[in-house]
Amino acid sequence: MTKYDYIILGAGASGLMLAYRMAQDSFFDDKSILIIDRVRDKGNDRTWCYWENGEGEWDHILTKTWPKIFFGSEKYSDTIEIAPYSYKMISSENFYDALWKVISKKSNITFIESAVKSFNEHKDSVEVITDKEHLTCGKLFNSIAKPDLYIKQKKYPVLQQHFLGWFVKTKEEVFDDSIATFMDFTIAQKGNTRFMYVLPMDKKTALFEYTLFSQDLLERSEYEDAIKQYLSERNISDYEIIEKEMGSIPMTSFKFFKLDSKHILNIGTAGGWTKASTGYTFRNTTKKTEKLLSFLKQEQDLSKFNRMTKFWYYDLLFLDVLYKYNKEGANLFASMFRKGNTNTIFKFLDEESSVIEDLKIITSVPSKRFIQSLLKRVF
Repeated sequence: MTKYDYIILGAGASGLMLAYRMAQDSFFDDKSILIIDRVRDKGNDRTWCYWENGEGEWDHILTKTWPKIFFGSEKYSDTIEIAPYSYKMISSENFYDALWKVISKKSNITFIESAVKSFNEHKDSVEVITDKEHLTCGKLFNSIAKPDLYIKQKKYPVLQQHFLGWFVKTKEEVFDDSIATFMDFTIAQKGNTRFMYVLPMDKKTALFEYTLFSQDLLERSEYEDAIKQYLSERNISDYEIIEKEMGSIPMTSFKFFKLDSKHILNIGTAGGWTKASTGYTFRNTTKKTEKLLSFLKQEQDLSKFNRMTKFWYYDLLFLDVLYKYNKEGANLFASMFRKGNTNTIFKFLDEESSVIEDLKIITSVPSKRFIQSLLKRVF
């Protein structure tokens, strides 16, 4: 069997970003690295958005940035200047192309287009079985999620951030492309947490995404009917749909890190890198892969990489409330944005806030449900 120092399963955002960082760091020049995925060239299969304070690592491949966001609900609506932050968008095609250009130049990094059937840890190595061959490695980084592991358990609630989006193009200039609609809860909630997410690419093109934080997915027609109604209510009728996207992102405080071992580390969504309370993954992946490289230079036991923080507990309580009282989601977010400072909210959601800043966010939301959830968890 061919042996590698590192094998990365999956060439999506987390796997490719890890390989890219290894390719740029001379420490890994004498290490053999293999990436395995069913498909190398994934095309423009998704978009990633995140907020960031000032300039960032990926600014050279950004598709669009917005200096303002709109938050809408029955109780509070406002257009908010978010400087020094900005809201940023990257198309996956730009991201993949930029990272592969760097990775492909490294002779010690190879790629195999194959399907992974299983992997098994031994005392000093990991065996990987694909549909073509058997391989071994010293350390394995797995980004292939196994939803059954967290969906079937009952200890930690699991919601889905599920959505369907239309990229629409109009004949007339109808969009303000300086404002990203972050959350618009003015649509019918129907017993769930539902909002419209709108990203204008220019004055004639925008992404309209009907999004829910709930347990169950909808029929495709329900997402599309909601988008049609939203456009109609804004007198946008003369448009064409130039692209569609659909997805579902798990939101859970399941302890993914307990699946890690000495030689196997789960990364990306499979490793719990998706922010449980928001469904955002890209920004967290950027930070996690940076930390992982530093960790690999000092430590061999991968089970020591992930650690619980205070933010895990915050997310757990928030999801407990949102899971049990799903229809109250709009009010929770409205209260946070009405009473809190947006920059502090961003720091809190990025897990970069101080205890004092945490308290400002915690006291901005209705306390009753969270106290109930806390007491239930304690007792």
